[in-house]
Amino acid sequence: MSITVRVPAKVNVQLAVGPARPDGFHDLANVFLAVSLYDEVTATPADTLRITCTGPDADQVPLDRTNLAARAAELLAARHGIAPDVHLHIAKDIPVAGGMAGGSADGAGALLACDALWGTGSSRDDLLDICAELGSDVPFSLVGGAALGTGRGERLTPLPVGGTFHWVFAVADGGLSTPAVYKEFDRLTPDAQAPAASRPLLEALRTGDAAALAGALSNDLQPAALSLRPSLADTLAAGTRAGALAGLVSGSGPTTAFLAEDAAAAERIAAALRASGTCRAARTATSPAPGATPTTP
Repeated sequence: MSITVRVPAKVNVQLAVGPARPDGFHDLANVFLAVSLYDEVTATPADTLRITCTGPDADQVPLDRTNLAARAAELLAARHGIAPDVHLHIAKDIPVAGGMAGGSADGAGALLACDALWGTGSSRDDLLDICAELGSDVPFSLVGGAALGTGRGERLTPLPVGGTFHWVFAVADGGLSTPAVYKEFDRLTPDAQAPAASRPLLEALRTGDAAALAGALSNDLQPAALSLRPSLADTLAAGTRAGALAGLVSGSGPTTAFLAEDAAAAERIAAALRASGTCRAARTATSPAPGATPTTP
């Protein structure tokens, strides 16, 4: 018996970052949208905990117990007094180390798959509690849709979305370290203020107004990501020239996200980005997308 769970990538349409807290984290006002790029995590009974991975950039995915999927299995097993004996196979399609929460998605997917495989019967609140222990983005990977994340991003308030938004994601060569981007943010922004959600942005989501959303997109980490990877400015410029309504660095980067008017415009922007030589790949997707979802009975 195996259990497979499909889990989405995310884009941050607003990432407002406050000053560093005593624990080293930052308070956030983080508006998440799940997008239709997915990893699949399959849990199968095994004699010990084992991780395998296939797909684009699979060679960059850790297969030891630093992988969030492995940590999810261990935390769930520990709560129920059982051994974390499971083979977790990750079929990657979310860009690796790209600011789209691929690792967090795998953690959420593994948690849901192991809960089903082992019959541990965890409540949604129990699962979200483990997700928050795993990392700031993991709870949203479980929930999907659209949400405002506060605290360090783990406290979620669902948000209404009034339509479908069309995106293009330009995948950069190599990754960017999230801790390094936050460290650069601290250096560049010594006077960071307490973060708050943007009312115009929330209204644009609620009404499904792509043009209004484009005008409200913001990412406080973007200057830090551009400081560490100046070439991302060329990618942003190429997407804008190709007709994107707006572009921004996704999360801590280095993936860049472009909002398009419709599906046809997204395909044109993706083709132009591929031809521009400023990125390794360009992918189209829509939002919102569902959170972690079993694909097997």
